[in-house]
Amino acid sequence: MTVQQQQSTIPTILVYEEDPGSFGHVNMPVPHAVPQLDTQPFPAAIAETAPQPDSAGPGTEAFRYWVAADALSSACQTWGPLVPTGTHWHPTVGRALTAHLDAGNDLNAFYDRKGLWFFRRTVAGVTVASCESGDVVRHEAGHAILDALRPQLFSTSSAETAALHEAFGDISALVSALRQESLRSSVLAETQGDLEVSSRVSRMAEQLGWAIRQGHPGAVDPDCLRNLSNSFFYRDPVLLPPSGPANMLSSEPHSFSRVFSGAFLKCVAGIFRQQDLQDQAGLGLAAEIAGQLLVDAVVAAPVVSAYYAQVAGHMIAADQRRNGGRYGPFLRSAFVRHGILSLEAATSITEAEVSRRSVGMAEAIPGGGDEEGLMPVTVHGATYGLNQPITLSAPAEERRFGIAASDPAGGSLRPTDPDRVATSFLEDLVRRGRVDVPEEYRTASAVVDNSASRIKTHEIARSSTGEGLALIRRCFD
Repeated sequence: MTVQQQQSTIPTILVYEEDPGSFGHVNMPVPHAVPQLDTQPFPAAIAETAPQPDSAGPGTEAFRYWVAADALSSACQTWGPLVPTGTHWHPTVGRALTAHLDAGNDLNAFYDRKGLWFFRRTVAGVTVASCESGDVVRHEAGHAILDALRPQLFSTSSAETAALHEAFGDISALVSALRQESLRSSVLAETQGDLEVSSRVSRMAEQLGWAIRQGHPGAVDPDCLRNLSNSFFYRDPVLLPPSGPANMLSSEPHSFSRVFSGAFLKCVAGIFRQQDLQDQAGLGLAAEIAGQLLVDAVVAAPVVSAYYAQVAGHMIAADQRRNGGRYGPFLRSAFVRHGILSLEAATSITEAEVSRRSVGMAEAIPGGGDEEGLMPVTVHGATYGLNQPITLSAPAEERRFGIAASDPAGGSLRPTDPDRVATSFLEDLVRRGRVDVPEEYRTASAVVDNSASRIKTHEIARSSTGEGLALIRRCFD
């Protein structure tokens, strides 16, 4: 049997490389080999029964299954080789991360420490299933990956740590999609080699973005859900409005995530420009290098207020340790351009400073307790319409680098105190209607949002200590 004959006998499926696209920019399915889901260290599964790999086309349940399986497999296999040995799913997930492809009528998807949940809705005659977008599936898998690396982030009462989770999801979609040689070639042609400009891999979830715009025109970007090709500049989220249109920055985690994901795209572009050959193989290597530096950083960076700066600083430090600082100037530039690091902070992370602090970073391991490094902050419940005090988990680990974000007026911003970070986070959740408050914990003047259109990402529950109440995260949506 010839090689060509052998290849022709391998079962294949049809999938979207990254997203179905939107009107005027519809993407064509491509053939892929049947994906392997049960792989280490991140085994995955799909709740629905696997159909035959019969190349079923768009709009069918079989097609949706294989798109989701392919994207989930690619995310797990992208991050698996990059994480420290011994990394595994959060214990509540179980042995395998399970995806549920038809969880209800909504334009959404979420990760809740039990699995991944994908919704669908018919909009203007088009059935938009979030599981049919590789971008969305890889994004949600990214939440689970980060939760395996840093479970503290799930519980932290901080807009910035929540936004880093959302940024990691979009970065997961980007880096995982760039495993595909055909897509890398397409992106290089589209951007003419300038990875900083908008492209099909920087535009997240074009179809889902289109569907949301039909009812809420300003809620998302004009050509997608979010675009990593952006110029949003850091602001302390405590001082930002709790929500706003897509063309402005708010403390809402998806909105604020764009500051970090925008800088990460520039990191990939800078690393790519340093490769010996600026071809599709060089782009694949650049994405992998950037992904590795991010993994190193989130494992080592302390969970603090002004968290973006610590992660950025640790990416620069990781490059010093792994690559002798080869990509440091381009990482510094990316984070300075988005204000995540002030000029003073970026230039302070020298080789000598990294060497001096390398012991602590080398000892950093993934995982840990859900509340490790977090500080309980108890506040009066009446301010939030609650009849008992409420305890929040504020980011309060010891900073390893004395660095900060940029003040738009020049110089560095002073990091906000952890207790204010936590109380601001709760207040913004209430103002956005994202907290489920059981009736027995409400005062007569409670502010209650019972809209069915908003998933409640958090709930108020009895504190595990038995005293008062606590803010508990349900999911990342």
